[in-house]
Amino acid sequence: MVLIWTGLAGGDNEYCAILVAVNSLLQVVFAPLAILFIKIIGHSGGQVTLSYSTAAKSVVVFLGIPLGAAIITRIVLQKIASPRWYDQVFLKRAGPWSLLELLFTILMVFASRGRQVVHQIVSVVRVATSLIVYFIVVFFFTLLVTYKLGFGYKLAATQSFTAASNNFELAIAVAVATFGANSN
Repeated sequence: MVLIWTGLAGGDNEYCAILVAVNSLLQVVFAPLAILFIKIIGHSGGQVTLSYSTAAKSVVVFLGIPLGAAIITRIVLQKIASPRWYDQVFLKRAGPWSLLELLFTILMVFASRGRQVVHQIVSVVRVATSLIVYFIVVFFFTLLVTYKLGFGYKLAATQSFTAASNNFELAIAVAVATFGANSN
């Protein structure tokens, strides 16, 4: 998702891809800390079961398979056609579809859980408000800091979107795999 927003904002897509890869790797490495924070420090009243292998499998399924498909597509199309055709024709034609597919996915996720969203509207608004404030504060704080450090627009926008997104896709994948698609 952050790649889409960075591209729309005119940020540096290559820098963004590197940041996303490093962030994903760090999240996998530091995932055991989630167990510490949720189970031990959090003193959760309910029973929360977290499995590192389940989370790792969900990362592979939700992020690894699309990444692998993209790599294979790139290699195959560059060999069949040419690297220039891939970059100048294929990516320009396929690029707009990613935003439409993202919007469709978000719409389907909320539509499939529409009844629960309506019945738990107070919880939805509470969580949405917290997330909106978080994204705004982190985005603009990062933008300000990177601007003051002289990063330039492309790198500042990329860093701000990456900081604010906080690997949103990875969080969704792990949440769905851990708690299930039918969880409340």
